[in-house]
Amino acid sequence: MKAGRHQRGWVGLIGVLIALAIVAVLAQTVLKSYGLLPGSVAAERAGPRAASAAGPAPADPTAATPAPTAPLDRARGVERTLQRDAQDLARRIDESAK
Repeated sequence: MKAGRHQRGWVGLIGVLIALAIVAVLAQTVLKSYGLLPGSVAAERAGPRAASAAGPAPADPTAATPAPTAPLDRARGVERTLQRDAQDLARRIDESAK
């Protein structure tokens, strides 16, 4: 009877380790799809990009800056926008309180 209880603990431990491994693999896949880990799924789907025979196009200084594509850059941009909006709102509240 003691052997049965002792083995149940090992079976439970191995079950927890298998579940942890599954969660780790799923988390890695999700992080790669979001572009937070190297070797993202989106980059693999795009395939190799061939260089143009004419070379890179000249930079146009009058063109608008393209939106950042990296998730962290986008998050930083959103953070800056929220901070600027919060400062504007605080300024308007201060002006209306006068």
